[in-house]
Amino acid sequence: MQRIKKLYHDNIYGIIGTLAFHVLLFVAILLANVKIEGEVKEEEIIIDFSSIEELPEIEKVEKPMQEDENTPSASLDNPSASMSNRAVNDAAQKDPFFDEDYQREIAEAQKLVTNVNKQLSKEIPEMKKFEMPEQTTEGMDPEKISNTVYSGESNIHYNLENRYHVRLPIPVYLAKGGGKITVDIWVSPSGKVIKAQLQPHAQISDPMLPEYALQAALRTVFDAKADSPSPQKGTISYTFVAQ
Repeated sequence: MQRIKKLYHDNIYGIIGTLAFHVLLFVAILLANVKIEGEVKEEEIIIDFSSIEELPEIEKVEKPMQEDENTPSASLDNPSASMSNRAVNDAAQKDPFFDEDYQREIAEAQKLVTNVNKQLSKEIPEMKKFEMPEQTTEGMDPEKISNTVYSGESNIHYNLENRYHVRLPIPVYLAKGGGKITVDIWVSPSGKVIKAQLQPHAQISDPMLPEYALQAALRTVFDAKADSPSPQKGTISYTFVAQ
């Protein structure tokens, strides 16, 4: 045993060197094998597209959404609005304020609005459809022509400084109601009424009186006067008596 220990101590460095050499050699062999096995030879892959036929393009067809005829479009677009309206209607039915008297008043108000709309939608005859007699002063002495014309209990009075009428339409026969209508007029030097405008009027029972007066004023002709203002402003008053 002592002999073996002595031999070990005398040759320990040689033994260690031999072992280290073999270990390094073994590791080198392992690394070489891994490198060789890890290398893979790449081969070229060739794909021939000439034999593949071109596929036709598939058109996309969008199917329109079918609407249910029994479903209101507004409810589909905004279901919350439909629910809100339903809630309001339910609340109105439960609220004692919305009783039969309330519903009756609503119905009467709607009827009144309908009647008013019908009345307003009635076509008013055009002014050219109104026919009325006219008074002319042809051949009369201008100094004897009065600016007030009577027709029964009705009268027409105009105020146009230093001018007299040549043709004066009389609309009083058209009226069914009574009242006084005054019209502002603007007259050219040639005697033609180029503009007419109604003055404010009240307590007129016949709504057509302003139309009759306005038409008559526009159709009135005065004498020509070259040195008169252009235009010259005046008024014509029509007093209608109910027929």
